[in-house]
Amino acid sequence: MLNSIRARLLISGVLFTIVAVVLAALTIRPSLDQFVRRNVDASLESQISVLARAVKSDGTLDQDRIQSVGPFIRRGAGWAWVVRGPAGVLRSQTVASVEPRQGEGPPPWPRPERDRDRDRMPQREMRPDKPPTAPLKESRRWRSRSGWNESFYFRTLTISTSRGPVTVTAGAPRYIRDRMRDEGLRPLLLSLGVLGVGLLAAMIGQLELGLRPLRKLGASLAAVRGGEQRRIDDKQPRELEPVVAELNALLDHNEQALAKARSHVSNLAHGLKTPLATLAVRLAEPGRDPDGSLASLIAQIDGAIGHHLGRARAASPGAPGRPALPVRSRLDDLVAALSRIHAAAGVRAELDVADDLYVACDPQDFDEMTGNLLDNAWKFAERTVRVTGRREGARVVLDIDDDGPGLTDEAAAAALVPGSRLDERGAGHGFGLPIALELAELHDGALTLGRAPIGGLRVTLALPARSAEA
Repeated sequence: MLNSIRARLLISGVLFTIVAVVLAALTIRPSLDQFVRRNVDASLESQISVLARAVKSDGTLDQDRIQSVGPFIRRGAGWAWVVRGPAGVLRSQTVASVEPRQGEGPPPWPRPERDRDRDRMPQREMRPDKPPTAPLKESRRWRSRSGWNESFYFRTLTISTSRGPVTVTAGAPRYIRDRMRDEGLRPLLLSLGVLGVGLLAAMIGQLELGLRPLRKLGASLAAVRGGEQRRIDDKQPRELEPVVAELNALLDHNEQALAKARSHVSNLAHGLKTPLATLAVRLAEPGRDPDGSLASLIAQIDGAIGHHLGRARAASPGAPGRPALPVRSRLDDLVAALSRIHAAAGVRAELDVADDLYVACDPQDFDEMTGNLLDNAWKFAERTVRVTGRREGARVVLDIDDDGPGLTDEAAAAALVPGSRLDERGAGHGFGLPIALELAELHDGALTLGRAPIGGLRVTLALPARSAEA
């Protein structure tokens, strides 16, 4: 899986996204907790400021100036305040006490289970925070601090008076802070989850969009190999332009080298045919070849030259410009010609080949391959030669069957050896099947021998398929 560029990018992107979302979640929680705490402190300080204005210089309280703000006026909300001084204690009417551990019985307001569990724990002393660096502006005599116990989070302000200190305390239930934090945290975590999923979806889309040129490049290479186009399209993303330029240069170089090699082989073969023809004429003179052995050797050499000429004619597999050859029409012409040539044999030909089958093959090479195979089938058939065609994946497969004696496995292997003749009767030099095999392989095809369902030899020829539009 790691051999795939797409898989590597996808796995790394998923890991980075998960790490980023987790780090963001871990960072948001303490930040949100501090934000909630500042909001609660602001509410408490607002109530303390109102109460502090009711404290006179002699430590007594001005009842007319005592007010409650915000949640401190809702009974049962859990918010409370208390003022302690030389003149006594004054409490809010919302709850019985800011410090529940001093009272007995259940608290007068509902709380979550986690806060009820905390009441069963050993009581802890108040843990005051550091005093604020900037006390409330109404008086320099004020000192403010924060603390909490099992039920309350509160802030306390101490005011110095002539009769002694006056302590103003405003508290909020601790579960309020937790609830406010959780209510803010849940949508943030949900947003982070949605953001992570969105990032993953965007990354997958980016991978699909970014790797699409590579898939198109692969399809272009397959089209070049299949002979459907000569070069790769130069219109590519900037990053792929150097690769495409090198591939096109390689295709041009290979095509030129192949053309030169084919030309040299063709010239050599044609150069040998003329002296061979002259030598054959000389050997035909009376007395020069009494037993005909030299003429047989000349014929074998001539067959070998024809074989290599066929190789020189055949272009590379899927070479550019290779036409889409209609199989049925070519076979119809060959069968008609062979039926006239072998009319005396009384062999009947049966064709089961669809009209929409096309192969990537030079017409002359196709005629030479199928012509040799059909001619052999006609020679050995007793009554029937049957040709069937079908499409198998990227190939067109032709089965040429006859109802003759057929071949054993050993004889079938020997029949594909150049110059080997299994039947010494009649003309020929044993190069028909080997040449057909060589041409099929040069066209990226194959040729095999087997047993026909009608009793004789089955020759199976497979060639690259091509669409009719090509």
